[in-house]
Amino acid sequence: MHLTGKIAGSALIIISILAVFSPLLSPYDPEKIDLDSIKEPPGIKHLLGTDNKGRDILSRVLYGGRISISIAVIAAFISMSIGLIMGLCSGYFGGKADTAIMAAADLILAFPSLLLAIGVSIIFPAGVYTVMLAIAFVGWASFARLIRGHVLTLKDAAYIEAAEAVGCGRIRILFVHLMPQCLPIGLVMAGIKLGGYVLTEASLSFLGLGAQPPMPTWGSMVSMNRAYIASEPWMVLFPGMAIAVTALCFNLLGDALKDKYDLRLAEK
Repeated sequence: MHLTGKIAGSALIIISILAVFSPLLSPYDPEKIDLDSIKEPPGIKHLLGTDNKGRDILSRVLYGGRISISIAVIAAFISMSIGLIMGLCSGYFGGKADTAIMAAADLILAFPSLLLAIGVSIIFPAGVYTVMLAIAFVGWASFARLIRGHVLTLKDAAYIEAAEAVGCGRIRILFVHLMPQCLPIGLVMAGIKLGGYVLTEASLSFLGLGAQPPMPTWGSMVSMNRAYIASEPWMVLFPGMAIAVTALCFNLLGDALKDKYDLRLAEK
């Protein structure tokens, strides 16, 4: 892996540690309203300032990272799992199953992912689980197409023919012989997708479709404080920087993984 990928990976480790240990590192309760500290600029008492309700921005950014990154990672795992199973079935069984699964994948890929995620989020009550399901619903199709393409190159391999010759069932071949070969590709693809998932989660939270107040997320912090961007810019600047840096690091790490494993997404 080249230097850029290593730097991005190291930065993500630091960001993840800060998010995981936010209850220990946060100087204040992120949900506590302090009317004596409203709109305080960054200083010694509040390193990143406070918002329009006197809540500490640093504490809310740390806790927001815990929620935002968790949603993106869990959504990536769910979409990878669905896409892996669909891609395996589509590539190995072929025929009508292949046609139906790929038609569903093409239908999802035909829509802009953010608009489709918004549409799914509107159907269900706003919240953390709705955002996870919306991102996973939109994201599985690209995994399925990639895994299907890899399965098509593996199903005629000698070891698969040998497994069929000794009487192995289709399910055993699917999950014992093919899945281990496809799982690393799915994990690399998940790493590539995480940057986009962070941005999607932030967008949905910005629109009020994600975690509900007073639970802090980076997107909701930008949304709630956008009216003060000219007079008190720190309210929007720091959560916005957290979104940008995290998404950038995920994208750089994804590009490094793609180069390392020669993952040609465009050809799948």
